[in-house]
Amino acid sequence: MLEALRVLRDHQEVAERGWVLFGALRPDHHDAVEAAAGQGLVEVADPVMRAELSAHEGRPVVWAARLTGHGRDVLIYAEASPTPEHRPEGPAAGERPVELRRSQMDALRVYVNLGARLHLPPAEGLAERVRTARQLGNRWVLYLDEEQIESVAYALYLRSVGGSVAEANHFARQYGVTFRPDRSTGSLQPTRLP
Repeated sequence: MLEALRVLRDHQEVAERGWVLFGALRPDHHDAVEAAAGQGLVEVADPVMRAELSAHEGRPVVWAARLTGHGRDVLIYAEASPTPEHRPEGPAAGERPVELRRSQMDALRVYVNLGARLHLPPAEGLAERVRTARQLGNRWVLYLDEEQIESVAYALYLRSVGGSVAEANHFARQYGVTFRPDRSTGSLQPTRLP
C-alpha cells in the first residue's frame, strides 16, 4: 500500500488541480489506493468533484483520488521510520552490542532529542543508532562504538540526577562506563570501571 500512496503523492504533486485521474495509476496501485480510501488515507472524488474535473479536463472523469492529511502523515512517518534493511545485523568493526531496558532507552531517546541544546551532545551517529535500534522482547539492541557508549552513560547520568539511578547503575555494571565528577578538574568525566 505504501508504494501506491507514494505514487499517488508523486502524481498529485504535479497534477494541475491536485487530483490524480483514472489511468495515471497502474491497476495494482489503483486497487491499493481504493483500499487506502477505505482507511481514510485517500479521498476519492465524489460525483460533484468529478463533474468539476470533467469540465476542466474537457472529457468525462470517471475516477479521481488524492491523499488525505492522514495519508500524507502515513508517508511521512513511513519515510522517517527505519526499514529492516537499514538495521545492522551485527556490530561493525569497533562496535559492540549494547542491550538497553525500556527505561534506559526512554532516557536515551530524550537525550538524543535534546541533541545540540546540551553542553555535551550525543556522539556522532548515536541518533541514527537509536532510530534503528531493534527491540527484542523487553530490551533494545544497539551496536555502538566506545564514544557512543560514553554518550549513553552520560544520558543515564543525566537521568540519575533528576530521577532514578537504577538505569545508570545497571548500565555501569553491564558496560563498565559511568560519569563521575573529576575532583581535580571539577568537571564530569567518563569513567571506565574495572
